[in-house]
Amino acid sequence: MSHRVEIKKVAPDAMKAFGPLDQYVGACGLDRALIDMLFMRISQINGCAYCVDLHWRDAMKAGDDARKFNSIITWREAPFFSERERAALNWAESLTLVADTGAPDADYEEMKAHFSEKEIADVTVVIALMNAMNRLGIGQRLAPAIKVVS
Repeated sequence: MSHRVEIKKVAPDAMKAFGPLDQYVGACGLDRALIDMLFMRISQINGCAYCVDLHWRDAMKAGDDARKFNSIITWREAPFFSERERAALNWAESLTLVADTGAPDADYEEMKAHFSEKEIADVTVVIALMNAMNRLGIGQRLAPAIKVVS
């Protein structure tokens, strides 16, 4: 593989611009476990190995349920998820795959049944942020470290 640009080095202000949005997401009032879950599912769909590894480690440090977190890829079949979490995961898939799904009204209506308008906006921002970060990571060919130092 040829060398890819390190955006953090050549365009540090662009990477810093994500900071306020990340801070907003952390303070918006959504449950941190839900945010972790959405970050993981979006990263799985996009195939970002770096982000899957990062969000797994972050979720485990935060005390998220390992069995449930491991089952995110099979959330439709696994019994561990609430209807609210299922609505958010479905919305995450719908928006991540928007070129195929078109974000159908049925998916939005499912969100409305479980989230306030503010929460829908916040979940949508979480989804947009993670998709952007995945594209940066994949575009740079970021990979998880073989050995993680705590």
